[in-house]
Amino acid sequence: MTNAVVTGGAGFIGSHVVAYLVDQGWDVTVVDNLATGDAARVHPKATLTQASITDASAMGPLLQNAEYVFHLAALPRIQPSFDDPVGHEEVNVVGTIRCLEAVKGSSRLKKFVLASSSACYGNPDEVPTSESATISCLSPYALQKYAAEQYTLILGERFDIPVVSLRYFNVYGPGSFNPKNPFNAYSSVVGVFHEKMKAGRPLTITGDGSQERDFVHVDDVARANYMAATKAAAGSVYNVGSGITVSINELAHYFGGPVEHIPERQGEALVTHANVSKITTELGWKPEISMAEGIVSLSN
Repeated sequence: MTNAVVTGGAGFIGSHVVAYLVDQGWDVTVVDNLATGDAARVHPKATLTQASITDASAMGPLLQNAEYVFHLAALPRIQPSFDDPVGHEEVNVVGTIRCLEAVKGSSRLKKFVLASSSACYGNPDEVPTSESATISCLSPYALQKYAAEQYTLILGERFDIPVVSLRYFNVYGPGSFNPKNPFNAYSSVVGVFHEKMKAGRPLTITGDGSQERDFVHVDDVARANYMAATKAAAGSVYNVGSGITVSINELAHYFGGPVEHIPERQGEALVTHANVSKITTELGWKPEISMAEGIVSLSN
């Protein structure tokens, strides 16, 4: 049976990746320190090991015999990274290096798939944005995810580690808002809107709501991880988005009800819009879940 380790597999995106791999018949181990993850999210057929990716002594034994490693563990919020850049650097960059060191020299590893971010593009001149667009980080988080990606590509080439990086755009879907997560106020806007709608509270829009986002459903992202692991060439970087933009004002209309505006946040892009032609051409992946379908899925 194919075996895989998913770091951050008790988190929002990671738990969906775990479920997808289990459905493919894989034997999956989740590594998560549960700082922001939730053990209840982990698929019952997966094995949960509570450990930190920054702990070199723990990561070596956990990753050394894996055939596939999906590295999703991170502190994934832009605004908190301003408040604690050192702590976020330790997890998002040093933690990634620890994982790469743990698989160095492995004779079993077939692919190391990194969760990177479209945040590294900042406010791009090229829209839709391709993987070759200029990098322009606007926040510590964006810089950390790009640094983690570069470490992955550089160390991957140097130590013959078959690595692939996926630059996620705005991922949403069931479970994106976790009330137990200390950073839940900075969750995906789709998840925040859904929670406020259920509670009968106004939807909070930062700034004037004209910001445009490329929202991609978490199930499509999970499938992209699987295809990257099983099909992509080592050293590849791919955007993972829908290729369609929706303004925050338009998103609010999907949910309906009253809205209130709050000040815009520092370090957030005005537009995210993925050019997904590379991953479509090379891996045959394309998004399958529409925004309307995805919002319905939030209540399932």
